Amino acid sequence: MRGALPLLLAAIVAGCGYSSKTAESDKVPLSDAPATPADAKAPAPAGALAGSVLQKLDAPPYTYLLVKTTQGETWAAVPQAAVATGANVRVYNPMLMTKFESKALKRTFDEIYFGTLSPDGSDAASAGGPATMADGTNPHAGVAVPPAEPVKVGKVEKAAGADAYTIAEAWARKDALAGKIIAIRGVVVKYNAQVMGKNWVHLQDGSGNAANNTSDITVVTMDETAKGQTITIRGTVKTSKDFGAGYKYAIIIEDAKIVK
Repeated sequence: MRGALPLLLAAIVAGCGYSSKTAESDKVPLSDAPATPADAKAPAPAGALAGSVLQKLDAPPYTYLLVKTTQGETWAAVPQAAVATGANVRVYNPMLMTKFESKALKRTFDEIYFGTLSPDGSDAASAGGPATMADGTNPHAGVAVPPAEPVKVGKVEKAAGADAYTIAEAWARKDALAGKIIAIRGVVVKYNAQVMGKNWVHLQDGSGNAANNTSDITVVTMDETAKGQTITIRGTVKTSKDFGAGYKYAIIIEDAKIVK
């Protein structure tokens, strides 16, 4: 999209307070910046797209794959990965984008699925490591892979300082906090690295209410972390953030730093 863009996470992925029925915490901008408008459609059937790679195009931070599936040939984009032509791949959580323009490739895809090469987007392939075995095959292709275990979050001690808030407090006071720098301590329950050149983190601290989506907050940072880690971040509160194509955040923390 022009300007702010609609992830995956596949990707490159999962926030809250949204206008759609899908949890905003599962939404991360997917296109390489900048890109022209594209319409996000429903995920592919069964939550995965599988087949053999007919063509591969590298355009960091993505690898574009022409995949031969049982339904025909289709394009898919995943976080940059070492995938060999002819290899069998499985693209998880595919999200269809139509009329997607890749500035890096200087081409427009009529239809393309964005996703990851692992159920939770954290496998070696998504991190830029090998996606195939020595014989050129994908060890996960054709194998029923169980969903990633959710991170269990207990009560997390609140960050220190006058600018510290729990996630529930940040949600409750979001309008008053808009534009201000705050600190939040929580557990990383989802991590999508290098989407539009930034890392997307979802934190929970045991506060808030999962029923109304106030138990999770989205953080955008250049710093690295990992799923399951307990971290303290400090960043700027933004409200009513709209990345287009239905990707809206009632509250999001941007330009964040991981302080410990």
